This record gives sequence, C-alpha cells and structure tokens, in this order.
Amino acid sequence: MHADLNEQEIVRREKLMELLELGINPFPAPLFEVTHTAKEIKDYYTEENKELYQSVSIAGRLMGVRDMGKANFGVLQDSTGRIQIYVKRDDICHGEDKTLYNTVWKKLLDIGDILGVKGYVFITKTGEISIHVTEFTLLTKSLHPMPVVKEKDGEVYDAVTDLEFKYRQRYADLIVNPGVRDTFVKITKMKNAIRTFLNDQGALEVDTPVLQSIPGGATARPFITHHNALDMPLYLRIANELYLKRLIVGGFQWVYEFSRNFRNEGMDRTHNPEFTILEFYVAYKDYYWMMDTTEQMLEQTAIATNGVSTTTVAGVEIDFKAPYKRISIYDAIKEHTGFDISEMDEEGLREVCQKLHIGIDNTMGKGKLIDEIFGGKCEKHYVQPTFIIDYPIEMSPLTKKHRTKDGLVERFELIINGKEIANAYSELNDPIEQRERFEEQVKLMERGDDEAMFIDYDFLRALEYGMPPTAGIGIGIWMHKTILNLHRKKLLHTGRMLIYM
Repeated sequence: MHADLNEQEIVRREKLMELLELGINPFPAPLFEVTHTAKEIKDYYTEENKELYQSVSIAGRLMGVRDMGKANFGVLQDSTGRIQIYVKRDDICHGEDKTLYNTVWKKLLDIGDILGVKGYVFITKTGEISIHVTEFTLLTKSLHPMPVVKEKDGEVYDAVTDLEFKYRQRYADLIVNPGVRDTFVKITKMKNAIRTFLNDQGALEVDTPVLQSIPGGATARPFITHHNALDMPLYLRIANELYLKRLIVGGFQWVYEFSRNFRNEGMDRTHNPEFTILEFYVAYKDYYWMMDTTEQMLEQTAIATNGVSTTTVAGVEIDFKAPYKRISIYDAIKEHTGFDISEMDEEGLREVCQKLHIGIDNTMGKGKLIDEIFGGKCEKHYVQPTFIIDYPIEMSPLTKKHRTKDGLVERFELIINGKEIANAYSELNDPIEQRERFEEQVKLMERGDDEAMFIDYDFLRALEYGMPPTAGIGIGIWMHKTILNLHRKKLLHTGRMLIYM
C-alpha cells in the first residue's frame, strides 16, 4: 500500500486512519456555510464596527501554525487571501475531554488541510486582524505535503519557482503562491472587457466546429483523430477562421469567437499544443479600420483590467493608449538589419539569412524566409504597441492584395514587448485567386513544409457564393501578471498569433 509513498505521505495516511478511529470523517459532506472571506474581514473590520463580526464563519486551507502550548496561532487561506486564526484549547474544548485540541488540532492536522472555522474577529496586541476560533471542522484532509518556502546556504527560495513544477502542478503553485491567482482573475476581467467591447459594437458571439475534415485557416501541423461512426479521419482545428468567414458569407455583419485551438508542434513552457484565441470578422471593413478598432479595444481592455492604460513588464512600462505606431515590414527589416529585401527573390533572401546567421532549411519558401528575418532580427525592438503592416503576398495566402502596392497584401501584425499578439488582414474574397493561393500552399507541402495549408474546397465554394469585403483578426489570449503578455511562435504565412495560457 505504501510502496510508492514517501515518508511524509505515509505519516499523513496514518493520521487519516487515526481520525477515522476517533469517529472524525476527514472528507465530510460538502455543505459548510461561509459568511465571510479573509479579504472582507481584513478590509472592513474596525474596533468601531466589531459588533458586526462577533459571529463569523470562514473556510480555507491551513497554511501555517505557531504552537504556544494551550493556544496556537494559525494562518488560514481562502480564495481571497490569508487571515490569522487564534485557537485556544479551552475555547474549543468546553468540557474535560481535550481530545479535539490535544490530539486533533495539535497532532493530526497538517499544513494544507482544509478547515471550516467559526468565531469572532479581534485585533492582536501586534495589531493583526485575526479570528478567535470557537469551533472548527476538518473539511478535507490533505494527503500530499505542500511545497514550502525553504532556506539553503543563506538563500530563501520557493520550491514552486521550478518552472516544470509550476506548469505541471499548477494547482500546487496556486496554493503556495496566491499571487499567481491574480493572473487567472485578470484573464476573466480581460475576456469580459473584450466581450463587452465587441457586444456593445453589435458583434455576435458564435461557436464553430472543433472537429474538422480539413484543418484550415492557418499554416500549422494538425492533430489527427478518427470518427468511428463515419470511419474517417478528422482534425482538431488549428484555427476557426474559415468557419467564421462562412458566417460572413451567410449574411452576418460581425462575428467573433473565443476558440480553443490545437497545433501539433513543438512544446515548451510557452508553447502549448492547445490554446485560446479570439478571432473576429466584420463585413465591409478593411485592415485600416481594424487597426483603429484594435487600438480602441486594447486600450479599453487595459483600463478595465488594470485601472489604467499602462502596465509594467520586467521593469518596462507599456502603454496601450491609442494610437499605435505603424511601419511596413520591409522598412522594419531595413531599419534593423540594413538590408533592403523588397525586391529580392528566394535566393537573395537565403543569402541575407546566411549573412545574418539565421538558421534556415530547404523547405522554406520566400514567405518563411522573410518571417525568419523579421522574427529573428526585428521583432524584439518593438516594445510599445506597434503595427507592422503591408506584408509580401507569399506570407499571406488568405489576404487581399494591397490596393496600391504591387506584391504586397493588406495585413498587419501587432507587436508589443517584442512579441506578436495579433495578426489581421483585409480578407481575400476572390474565390479564383484564393484557389491559386491554396495551390501554391500545396507546392510548399510537396517540398516538405508540414505546416502548409490544405485546400478547403467547401470554403472555396462558399466564396463563390460571394463574401463581402471583410476585415478579420486573431488575437491570442494569455495572461502573466499583466493584461497581455506576449510570446511569438513561428506560425508562418497566415497563422493567427497564439498567446498561450
């Protein structure tokens, strides 16, 4: 039974058995009436209104205990924060039997156990708001020891600063480092702010298929699964773009979706095979309108999430207040590398990559080579929100040709803090040209590019019915201490940018 358990885990299970022998259920029925939270008590309790806090009931995880003999101080952590509790033997054991204090409280409880406590609020001699416990209930026995702050060689460190541990056991990270919870709170605030902005503009939130017969809308390697009833392979979506465009064909003016997408590519702590992305499409608009709208949305979202339009990342203040700088990708490359690549063919681009010491391979076409140059040498320089605009046609199979500049398309990427967070275009709505672009992707696939696009014949048929001029955007959703923190993955050609959670 204990073969795979460490010493602390064995001890906790032995305590579990002792609790059962005492007639105490370590996992009782879930109902426990909570009347207050740690934050509410600490924010609003005063000596003047203490009558309002003479009977409080709070539940949370035991995070620390200081043994003082017949009394203990402990720390209880709920979803809002931590609060000190004071447990005195004679206050919880009113008769001669002191088992509840001497055995249960002092010997059988562990850091990490979840308790329900009742009592009244007071201020200690050191000025700390605390709960004087008159009754406690064990709600959940923790059988796995908690990561704790440790000291070694004079340095204090936290076991949950280990990145592999943090991402594999996020639940433990959240318990030990409550500040991480703010990240998830801000995710919700951010999504709500974006939804409010879009809904106020008349946009319609929709759902599109996750299982697809053709993985379209981006250049990425898909996950493949099998549909038993139909006896056919299906793909987990790499993007929802083509289905949202079908809705525009069907007559909707403005549609959006927060979608869960899947890409079967490399994985590390900043690249997840599944991720959340926002995409929206608006009929009768173009990429100029989309830049203006994106500025407004992000500024309002920053204010709704943080209270101001600015945020600080690694000591650098970033301001989401509109307007944002705009520069063409060719001008950006020339500015930061000294090379004017605007008239270069594939061979010329390969020579530039070699001179810049950028790793390339034979599967890369012109679009990927340009993307490697920009990503490797230019992107990092754009810290404040900047629109990189007017991309070469080879990088953008789903984008409308530029109305005045030959060889370019009406596309932008939004770069913040040296990373791409959004990708948008004036959408290509010519079905004949779209077919030609898809066929060029097939040629790249034949060269060995496993991220090249499939031909989606049904989407081509939808375009033949007629899609109005449309603007579309993809914004990856990820949070890390700020409203938007950003990481670029090399998704080439049309891949909407992913920001991983």
